[in-house]
Amino acid sequence: MNSLSGTMAISEKTVNDSLNLAAEEINAAGGVNGKKLSIVTEDGASEPTVFAEKANKLISADCVAAVFGGWTSSSRKAMLPVFEGANGLLFYPVQYEGLESSPNIFYTGATTNQQIVPALDYLKEKGVTSLFLVGSDYVFPRTANKIINAYAAANGIEVKGEEYAPLGHTDFATIVNKVKGAGAAAVFNTLNGDSNVAFFKEYKNAGLTAEAMPVVSVSIAEEEVSGVGVGNLVGQLTAWNYYQTVDSPTNKKFVEAFKAKYGADRVTSDPMEAAYTSLHLWKSMVEKAKSFTPDDIKKAAGGTSYDAPEGTVTVNGDNHHIAKTALIGKVGADGLIHTEWRSGQPIEPDPFLKGYPWASGLAG
Repeated sequence: MNSLSGTMAISEKTVNDSLNLAAEEINAAGGVNGKKLSIVTEDGASEPTVFAEKANKLISADCVAAVFGGWTSSSRKAMLPVFEGANGLLFYPVQYEGLESSPNIFYTGATTNQQIVPALDYLKEKGVTSLFLVGSDYVFPRTANKIINAYAAANGIEVKGEEYAPLGHTDFATIVNKVKGAGAAAVFNTLNGDSNVAFFKEYKNAGLTAEAMPVVSVSIAEEEVSGVGVGNLVGQLTAWNYYQTVDSPTNKKFVEAFKAKYGADRVTSDPMEAAYTSLHLWKSMVEKAKSFTPDDIKKAAGGTSYDAPEGTVTVNGDNHHIAKTALIGKVGADGLIHTEWRSGQPIEPDPFLKGYPWASGLAG
């Protein structure tokens, strides 16, 4: 279930593609517990209420074994009571703001300490002492910025401004002028969807550059680069756990398979890799449990690993997140994102930031 229409379609269509690739691969290898997968596709239409309605349909009418998808935190939070109420399973593939854990959701994208915190650590290491925060006006950016403000206060970083725009907003002249006037050392960007196109065009038009005032984004991956325009993004930074340029045999095989199915001009990205990985993880959980029943799968989930394109990932049985390696990348003139920094070892998920003293009180 992905947004195949609306403001989030620029990001979510590729996730749908990768899920279909994973299902095709699984079926070609014999299926799951001897059964072939049949895919039911629904369009969340970039509306949280639609995601909730379609989730209920998939569980109650279609009787699916599991649901894969969602992008915005608003869509996930709208679906959460549906899955908990029906004891269904949702595999959610996108980085998010953390401060959540559900027995009925497996989070295969990054939580805060695997993406936002490493990005802030990277900026601090580079000598950044001030930030301007720009985000879409919904759950993820607002919560992420609460966390960023707490980190900044504890680490001697000044937040010089904080601005929000509705999802789908396309006029960023006022916000960019505020960014320019504030004179921050860097911008932390939590805009989602096609608003990024308008923001970065206006950023460049205002004479702001990656060299003078870099932007670190947590929702722009390879798929969005072409939509925003390579010329508007060259040199800008991103924080993820996977890039198409990851150099490993597993990723090479994955990229080749994706391009063979969808076209040589297509690119792979973090959310679609996390979605692809989620379907393979579900397969491993089912085979470990020897059951398609959600309760059996939840009991078997902890410790389940998969050799993913991003590297080996392992499910945490307590919070249903996965260990992930953090990457900071820079957008190249080739339209791809190249790793500037990596955490080395996979970071254990800490969605409630219990291991970070400066975050005390945020979860409450």
